[in-house]
Amino acid sequence: MTTNIGNRRSFSRSVLVAFVLFGVLFPGLAKAARPGASPVDSAPPDSSAPQVALNITNAGPRAIEALTEHAVLRDYKFAWARMSQALETNSPDLLNGLLEGTASVWLSDEIKSQRRAGMNSRCLNQVHKVDAVFYSPEGDLLELHDTAEYDLQISDSGKMIHNQHVVVHYVVLMTPGADRWVVRQIQSVPQF
Repeated sequence: MTTNIGNRRSFSRSVLVAFVLFGVLFPGLAKAARPGASPVDSAPPDSSAPQVALNITNAGPRAIEALTEHAVLRDYKFAWARMSQALETNSPDLLNGLLEGTASVWLSDEIKSQRRAGMNSRCLNQVHKVDAVFYSPEGDLLELHDTAEYDLQISDSGKMIHNQHVVVHYVVLMTPGADRWVVRQIQSVPQF
């Protein structure tokens, strides 16, 4: 009977690895990144702190104000830092309202899957080249196109079983909350 339980656990880990690598979270393994603006941060790269460059020149129909640009940049960067920590520690409590709606459900489901299989994932050396492509006339919805580049590490019971550099394209919807901009939806796409 022990062999069957071990085989089921091994099988579920294999399924989770396949899901993580080729599923919704990390499907884009294309290696072509767009040329764009340099990261906003002037500090040297840190493997745990995402670098985010936000281009607002193509947003419309409403122009993005300087304060909104600053707030979106700050909150998007913080959301990715917390998402990465949540996936690494399998702890959805770290998000604290940074993700809402389908984005929150998606990440919670991902964390539950990892937890069931005894695995975790890390997104290191994150570089996000983000284009704001739509800002509603009312100022209540912002669509971003994010070309995210990072090193994906997957661990099983503390032992790294996979390490790969990935480039993923995300379409992100953000809305203003009471005191910050919130990620409402995040969807990977093959290209923009």
